[in-house]
Amino acid sequence: MHLIQLFLPLYDNDQQPLPKSLFSEVRDSLIHKFGGLTAHSRAPVDGLWQEDGSHAVRDDLVIYEVITPELDRAWWTEYRASLETRFRQEHILIRAQQVELL
Repeated sequence: MHLIQLFLPLYDNDQQPLPKSLFSEVRDSLIHKFGGLTAHSRAPVDGLWQEDGSHAVRDDLVIYEVITPELDRAWWTEYRASLETRFRQEHILIRAQQVELL
């Protein structure tokens, strides 16, 4: 089994809020494809990273998680590219972890 986490920014690269409908579309498509989803969206998480080695950049994020028995890397690569376009981002972080259900 694999736990897939999608880190989705609340604002685009120009610091404009992204429409809530965009998050609903992603949520609904993931539920349809994977049969369920966990959304960490009550309080946005802070993403911080150093850009150009000089200053810290901050993002407010929500995290969507799905569990899938198989990791389809090609599908996730294509899906990430579509999210980067829709969310107007240079990069969207999607990570996978192998998990054991107890």
